[in-house]
Amino acid sequence: MPNRARILAVDDEPELTDLMQYHLVRAGHEVTTAANGWEAIHAVRANRPDIILLDLMLPDLDGFGVCEILRRDPQTATIPIVIVSAWSSPDSRNLGLELGALDYLTKPFSPHELVERVNRLVHARAG
Repeated sequence: MPNRARILAVDDEPELTDLMQYHLVRAGHEVTTAANGWEAIHAVRANRPDIILLDLMLPDLDGFGVCEILRRDPQTATIPIVIVSAWSSPDSRNLGLELGALDYLTKPFSPHELVERVNRLVHARAG
């Protein structure tokens, strides 16, 4: 199925990763989760997702660090990253985008908006 994506949702709030997983699976995607930065790095290297949904405030390695590590590795440098964060400041957004994120979604977000943004990335990669 060309519109199906393997997505890694990274957040230390299980309720939020459950919510993302629920809506994205309903939209036809496969979703795995990680609860901290180093778990996310390991999951990306082990499973190579099509898209990463990445929180910034993580308990060990923050989302900025995860983004930077993934962008420096040729094996993971091109995986689209969408930052999903409660930080809504222009500085946080700009830094995330400078580090290689393709999009920035502010919490709280609409599940519909999350699915639409993911679907847009999936279609862009397929086309």
